[in-house]
Amino acid sequence: MQLTVERMAYGPDAIARTAEGKTVFVTGAVAGDVVEATIDTEGPTFARAHVERIIEPSPNRIQPPCPFVGLCGGCPWGALRREDQLAAKSENLRSALARIGRFSADDIDRLVRPIRHTEDAWGYRNKIELAMREENGHVVLGMHGLNPDQIIRIDRCPLFEKAFPKALKSAAGALSYLGNSRDLSLERIGVRASRRTKALEVALWTPTGGFPRAHVARVLEDALKPTSIVRVMTKGERKARRVVKNELLAGQGSWTERIGSEVMRVSAPSFFQVNTAAAEILIELVMDALNPGEDDVACDLYCGAGTFTLPLARRCAWVSAVESYGPAVRDLRRNLERAELDNVDAIGGDAVREFPADEVDVLVVDPPRAGLDPQAVELISDTSARDVAYVSCDPATLARDLARFAKRDVFEPVTITPVDLFPETFHCETVVHLSRKR
Repeated sequence: MQLTVERMAYGPDAIARTAEGKTVFVTGAVAGDVVEATIDTEGPTFARAHVERIIEPSPNRIQPPCPFVGLCGGCPWGALRREDQLAAKSENLRSALARIGRFSADDIDRLVRPIRHTEDAWGYRNKIELAMREENGHVVLGMHGLNPDQIIRIDRCPLFEKAFPKALKSAAGALSYLGNSRDLSLERIGVRASRRTKALEVALWTPTGGFPRAHVARVLEDALKPTSIVRVMTKGERKARRVVKNELLAGQGSWTERIGSEVMRVSAPSFFQVNTAAAEILIELVMDALNPGEDDVACDLYCGAGTFTLPLARRCAWVSAVESYGPAVRDLRRNLERAELDNVDAIGGDAVREFPADEVDVLVVDPPRAGLDPQAVELISDTSARDVAYVSCDPATLARDLARFAKRDVFEPVTITPVDLFPETFHCETVVHLSRKR
């Protein structure tokens, strides 16, 4: 069928409507395209389709620097102009606030600030993950495709840190050579790079058991000259695997990045924002929202390796930092020691079960995509905090949680600011400043 694409979805697809008004999610299109599409699946209220031919390209369509846009899962919006990406992300946030959070149009206009972003639309990612599998007796490495069963072979990724243009090709070549001579049982490969510290780490995720450590380290060192090579050993079912050990193969054993005024060490299993420059915008927005003073007691929930904990500790009398993931807690403690900060209680455990005392002045939460547990909303509302900064990576769960805060009638949003941490994708971070109602 012929479709005129109206807008971008919160996802890799664009949205069109049939003549009868049914919504169609179209893979391979951008807003403004007129396309010939084939229906893949159809339900009573919507359908999914893919582009067979672009009849009339959108004025918003560009020629991206990556030939795999639409095939690889890393840059699904890569053919859309940056300005239109930013506008679509802002609109997706506003739509979620209206549909799920039940915000009025006037409140949305009053609260939502212009989207913040960095200059780099490509070459910004400090981390890329490669997949590996065997095909016809040969090891194949590459990027995950939009089809989860597909691996896209690449020589370079335009999204990856541009200071290391040959790192991915060298890593893939070295591991293909190794994998064709012995069974490495690699589940995935993480490559982290920093233009600021010049750190380059290769992390090999494998099950526990035997592994040719010395040989693998030697080949990777010759190919990439990395500052760190580690093996992350895991156990358990595929969908619920857990890290049991982070083993040093060569170099420093962790990756180093400078963010703001801090230098942080992060182990391979720990989360760190993939866009360092844009993460600094998050820190700026959080600090502006909380405006912490030297006598303040702060709380940082879902704190990770300390992205917000360290700047808070520089400005507050005391910080309680809670993180459930063991490797991140260890990284946090090392980063605090490295920074010579002794006014932080690094607490390992679930944010609800290990929730600190309710006597706090300022509080920041940066939960995973699932958002806050309902009990966490209650606990935060019962604190004495004057301001809360909520850092979200999902507009839908953010809108749901803001509706829960509204029911408690303790905190109200002051500003809602989207931040483009992930150019060429539909993902968007948001920082909400919540203040105690007077």
